Amino acid sequence: MPERGRTTRDQDGPRTRIPSAGTDAGPAVPPLGTRRSVGLLVTLILGGLTAVPPLSMDMYLPALPDVTDALHASAATVQLTLTACLAGMALGQLAVGPMSDRWGRRRPLIAGLLVYILATAVCAVAPTIELLVAFRLLQGLAGAAGIVIARAVVRDLYDGVDMARFFSTLMLISGVAPILAPLLGGQVLRITDWRGVFYILTVIGIVLTAVVWRLLPETLPPERRHDGGTAEALRTMRGLLADRVFTGYMLTGGFAFAALFAYISASPFVVQEIYGASPQTYSVLFGVNSIGLVIVGQINGKILVGRVSLDKVLAVGLAVITVASAALLLMSAGAFGEVGLFPVAAGLFVLMSAMSLCMPNTNALALMRTRHSAGSASALLGTSSFLVGAIATPLVGVAGEHTAVPMAVVQLACSLVAVGCFMALCRPWRKQAYVKGAVS
Repeated sequence: MPERGRTTRDQDGPRTRIPSAGTDAGPAVPPLGTRRSVGLLVTLILGGLTAVPPLSMDMYLPALPDVTDALHASAATVQLTLTACLAGMALGQLAVGPMSDRWGRRRPLIAGLLVYILATAVCAVAPTIELLVAFRLLQGLAGAAGIVIARAVVRDLYDGVDMARFFSTLMLISGVAPILAPLLGGQVLRITDWRGVFYILTVIGIVLTAVVWRLLPETLPPERRHDGGTAEALRTMRGLLADRVFTGYMLTGGFAFAALFAYISASPFVVQEIYGASPQTYSVLFGVNSIGLVIVGQINGKILVGRVSLDKVLAVGLAVITVASAALLLMSAGAFGEVGLFPVAAGLFVLMSAMSLCMPNTNALALMRTRHSAGSASALLGTSSFLVGAIATPLVGVAGEHTAVPMAVVQLACSLVAVGCFMALCRPWRKQAYVKGAVS
């Protein structure tokens, strides 16, 4: 059995850290002979952590029209509850990422989950839209811990192509959340009101916290932690941002993510208000789109990664979401006359599915640029995505609830900016863009 605090490497390539002894080490990692089962367990836990954002967002989506009625608020104001949650997830990652590099992965994660439970419970009883927006912000700030630390743990354990494959595996697990979340949200609305969604999210938070406390090992041993405070964290982030290629992948993923969230925030009104679908029908359509995301994610991880350059796969994904966004804009603007729900749903399906060619690969390519400070790097990746998404979300409702044109315009604009960042900053045709570990 390897000594604690040392690095081992399995035959299939992933780098596995054996945590050093300490009160925050969590459950011990078993000997090499049982490592495969631990890998599956950690994978499931990390998948659960990355599922927190889609659960927090997507279960709530079918209830948006009900919230406007119950709290006597406009659609644009209710959409601020999505913006607040997104902004919280963006800003929270900036704090939690460096904290996890300094104190390890477990302690900041458990603290964040506890605050998430409290904020979600308050959302369930919020009497006004203002209080709901405020605690959705806190919910996002706390939920950020799961996002950023899950990515940092992956960087602790894996490198190179193995890391890209693992991110695709996470999409299979966390992709179940957007499939089930709106379906579950739609069914909740059949038996109770929108507050029931937040009660269920509170229970999910409690269960996930208990699992993390009991079963997730510490993957960052004390000797690899940073002792510096805020000044060192800022220097580390400044160094990461100074790397043109890292910044390019960060912005590419951020703007692609914004195109996805333009769909998430606008689709309840587009599908239900414009095309007259029920919350249950909307939930089914959303679930079908999520199935596409999962399937393409597995094609990426099982077939493409290791056979095709990650940059080439990313370029194809960006091209597909750009074409899909342009088609949605033409349909929304009436270029093809009156179109029904099916063509629009097909365009949204293609756009969402192609995200599985973009998000895992931008994360892997960016994290390949850093050997250390995985928490800070993960924080920058997550913050850029959620900040751009938070800015794009309210723009989809500027023309009211009865046109899909703003959604399509935002999606196309974000897709084009993502392509521009990829070409101008990443410069994938240059060999040096593939150098790993450029930032230490």
